[in-house]
Amino acid sequence: MSKKISIVGAGFTGTTTAFMLAMKGIGDIVLLDTPAKEHPTQGKALDIMEASPLTRSSVRVTGTSNYEKTADSDIIIITAGMARKPGMSREELCDINAEIVIDAVQKVVAYSPKGILIILSNPVDLMTYIALKASGLARHRVIGQSGVLDTARFRFFVADELNVAPEDVTGFVLGAHGDDMVPLVRYCSVQGIPLRQLLSDDAIGKIMERTRHAGSEIVNLLGNGSAYYAPAAALTQMVESILLNKRHVLPCIIKLEGELGYHDLVLNVPAVIGLQGVEKILAIDLQLEERELIDRSVAAVRHGIDSVLKGKMRRIS
Repeated sequence: MSKKISIVGAGFTGTTTAFMLAMKGIGDIVLLDTPAKEHPTQGKALDIMEASPLTRSSVRVTGTSNYEKTADSDIIIITAGMARKPGMSREELCDINAEIVIDAVQKVVAYSPKGILIILSNPVDLMTYIALKASGLARHRVIGQSGVLDTARFRFFVADELNVAPEDVTGFVLGAHGDDMVPLVRYCSVQGIPLRQLLSDDAIGKIMERTRHAGSEIVNLLGNGSAYYAPAAALTQMVESILLNKRHVLPCIIKLEGELGYHDLVLNVPAVIGLQGVEKILAIDLQLEERELIDRSVAAVRHGIDSVLKGKMRRIS
């Protein structure tokens, strides 16, 4: 039986994700947006389908505004929401996007109660927490996407500095998405060679800072809108790991229940991602300086949950 993937939000990221997934041929795709955008959404889906003879893909892509067509999805990706504008923080997006995410999540879960949710809407840490509460699903079935993207950016910046192949750089970025993310340099290497043997602390520090502000860098360069190619590629890797049960170790936003000593919040942590969603959260040892940086991330996420989202939580808990 063919797998089914629904994408809520047919903007640049949602549509690019649909195209990448269609090229992979992993499963049939439903691309959904609001009734006002139904015709453009249908047009995008048709455009992707018309590329199928060239991409050698046999999956179907459907454009719609009808949530019934998402029924029995194996994975639902939520990209819907307002895009960040120059000078706007992710937190400023929260009130608007929270309402969008709550509505979308409750509708898709009603039609696909056994599906796995992947959240991309910003601010993604807080939207993942909201989606978890609004859906009523177990934590292994609600996953936020930012660690895969942040890590890809970090790996590229390292590779660019060293003039080596990006795929030869390994590592991961943990913590909150945005200014408080934590690239764990100690776990980064180039074909097994520790990064600190290849770059100075000053060069590494600049790469870490650029990684933290990578999203804003693209927003400012575009002038209108935000990144979508790399986020779509990150979503595609996550979907592949789940539906093909590849069990990749990926940094994802997951609700913590004692891992790293934290409870009742979501945070990017390294996890095995497979057919059930989050198969396992991997334990890692943190040095004092790393722990302090992670604590700062935790404080930022808790502040968002406790203050900005307090009213929303009362409504959906």
